[in-house]
Amino acid sequence: MSLVISDEILHACNMEAAEFKQEIAVLLFQAERLGLSQASHLAELPPTAFRQLLKQRNIPLYVYDVADFELDLQNLRELGRL
Repeated sequence: MSLVISDEILHACNMEAAEFKQEIAVLLFQAERLGLSQASHLAELPPTAFRQLLKQRNIPLYVYDVADFELDLQNLRELGRL
């Protein structure tokens, strides 16, 4: 599938096409709609460069939330390590 972004839209955003792709990729990664590999591909950046872009914006590579922590605690209890 191809998506054409008009020059009018790019001009309104004050962005070049490459920057627009990167912004979309970052937003989709942040929303957990794309993984790191897919987002870097969309941004047309090597994964290391995309990770650097995320780092510059203080966007974590992984989200570790309370539910993950509770699951880890439960697993440790079941293993007898807590």
